[in-house]
Amino acid sequence: MSMIEDLKRIERLVLPTDPSFRAIDIEEMDRHINDVRQNALATEKDAFLLSLMRLLALPGNGHTRLIPNHAISVLPLRFVTVGTAVRLLGVPTDFDASTGSELVSINDFPVSEIEDAASPFLAGTRQRKRVIGPILFAWPSALVRLGVCSENGPIKYQMRDQTGRLIELVPDWKNRVPGSSLYPRNEHGKSEVTWPHGTFLEIKDFGRHGLLMVLPSFFDPGETMLANAIDEASELARSRPSTPLLIDIRGNTGGNFFKALPLIDAISEGGEDRRVGVIVDKFTFSAAIVFVAILKHRLGARLRLIGEEMGDDLTFFAEGGAIDLSTDGAVARYSSAFHDWAQGRIDETTPRAIAKEIVAVGKLELDCRWIAAAQDREARDLFCREFLADLQS
Repeated sequence: MSMIEDLKRIERLVLPTDPSFRAIDIEEMDRHINDVRQNALATEKDAFLLSLMRLLALPGNGHTRLIPNHAISVLPLRFVTVGTAVRLLGVPTDFDASTGSELVSINDFPVSEIEDAASPFLAGTRQRKRVIGPILFAWPSALVRLGVCSENGPIKYQMRDQTGRLIELVPDWKNRVPGSSLYPRNEHGKSEVTWPHGTFLEIKDFGRHGLLMVLPSFFDPGETMLANAIDEASELARSRPSTPLLIDIRGNTGGNFFKALPLIDAISEGGEDRRVGVIVDKFTFSAAIVFVAILKHRLGARLRLIGEEMGDDLTFFAEGGAIDLSTDGAVARYSSAFHDWAQGRIDETTPRAIAKEIVAVGKLELDCRWIAAAQDREARDLFCREFLADLQS
């Protein structure tokens, strides 16, 4: 199958089906379709992928997007946005000293300028763009398209290490690795590419202060491990009905929120004096956001939200499906259903089972802003102990 056939499939199956495109001006859509077509006819794979990213990003709906990770080659550098800073979390051994450093510029272009130039290619909210955008910093073809470097020209990264010292990295343009080896399809923000590591629940008991439950994912291809984890967490929540709880869903990119409903029930059935905190970040998406929304609806002021803004708003389009393209693994993700957990609205595209659960929660405002590396357990445990103590005061 050719790239032009890929475009035809998207024109036939995605654009008419995905309700998020209904608000896009026809002339604007046609202009971007033509750009994709020209790159397809020229058999310029990376240019085709980038123009398709631009087309699918038009609705601003994060669930509708092109995922190029498996189809591209990148420099062996794993960039991740921590807070608002882009940091280098994975490097070859000859660049080990720069691990954890902050990206300042590329070829003297400040990161903020590159992010602005990249924004039209990235779908969703500002926070989601911070999640999916860093792959562009390691993808030479994207840097060429963004005007940061010339074809086969040098790429100079200026970094700031943890002492404030500026350092330069100039990797070999030809030394590349598969994009998916450093950038997972569902970006979670951790240094490890593969996550979670076979666990769907971590429990930390702080005694009289309370309990921490870490739920890293609601997606379980095997359909048993998540269910068992939710059952264990639910049983524990019911066994200690007045114990304060902290639930950490940072990096939880979603899955099936119906699987998590038993835990919501167990928490909601606790004593009226129970206080609950949920820790979220920009890598919290989809079903994990729905989990927070329903819990907020049930608990009201008894729930406190901690961390940073999540990766999506409460109004979005989801469900749908994906099309595998001919370009060695790129995936076109599209939506089919309307969700509105802000005002509790549904429409003809909302599946009946989801419509029954939709509630209006207004806004999910942060009660406490806190950002730390998800894998830093020492910092997490110190914060959790102090926050649980504060919940009881």
